[in-house]
Amino acid sequence: MTRTVVVTGATSGIGRAAAREFAGRGDRLVLAARSPATLDEVRDECRAAGAAGVLAVPTDVTGPDALDALAGTALAEFGRIDVWVHTAAVMAYGRFEDIPAEVFDQVVRTDLLAAAGVARVALRHFRAAGGGTLILTGSVLGHITAPYMSGYVTSKWGLHGLARALQQESRDLSGVHVCLVTPGSVDTPVYQQAANYLGRIGRPPLPITSPERVARAIAHRADRPRRETSVGRVNLIMRVGFTALPAVYDVLVGPLMRLGGLTNRPAPPGPGVVFAPNPAGEAVRGGWLPDLAGLARSVGDSAISTLGRRLGRSLPPVHDGPTGK
Repeated sequence: MTRTVVVTGATSGIGRAAAREFAGRGDRLVLAARSPATLDEVRDECRAAGAAGVLAVPTDVTGPDALDALAGTALAEFGRIDVWVHTAAVMAYGRFEDIPAEVFDQVVRTDLLAAAGVARVALRHFRAAGGGTLILTGSVLGHITAPYMSGYVTSKWGLHGLARALQQESRDLSGVHVCLVTPGSVDTPVYQQAANYLGRIGRPPLPITSPERVARAIAHRADRPRRETSVGRVNLIMRVGFTALPAVYDVLVGPLMRLGGLTNRPAPPGPGVVFAPNPAGEAVRGGWLPDLAGLARSVGDSAISTLGRRLGRSLPPVHDGPTGK
């Protein structure tokens, strides 16, 4: 059966990769994010990937009544919502006391309270419809902490608690599922787009996974719902260290964050995309991982070109007819 999937946060990173993944499976898509022009790009990508139908709905998930309006538009267009994937998130770097209160509050509003708003709207619809799957995007930073990211960490810890509570409350709802996908470091533009009051641009610490891998995990949970799915090779190791050896963890996490979680590139103080989008910075990937597919294509094209030149030199000339006098 062709599903209708709502994706909030669809113009960049994991959300954009998830939209493409569901499109490739032939689902109908309702794409929501703040940038209308970028939404149109993603809509075209999803149509080309094989989506049965695509609707782009410019939406600020923190706006009053925005999520009710989004759900209403989806129902008016496709008649149902089977899966709702929420990926919208922003970040702010800096010591807690250096981050302006309005920036910290907006990070929490976007990353936690908007997720609660999505859950409220989606679960209300799923209960009335008799089924549906809500997939929230958490983070390994919902199980551990790191300095200089207090708003994001606070939000993701809250999101994990919210997801568990919703899972418990929905046990009596046959066919209704609440899933949490928890990635570690992911190659997305969120680090460059973040608010910054630390003076150095952030980056995902190693090891880094691709947004496409997280998107596949999200789509798999839509097929086979499960309470929580971790995506990241060292997530469990970090969680064990945080819980079992807290004193050691706290000694190491600061230096490791400064070494692996921050670049040496300077960053002027500013709110990044916390309050308004930057369409020029929106993409699936942030450039932290090599583009192996692109590299393979480049190498293949170069090899074919080289082979063609060599064959051209080694073959005798071909004449279409007799030569003139």
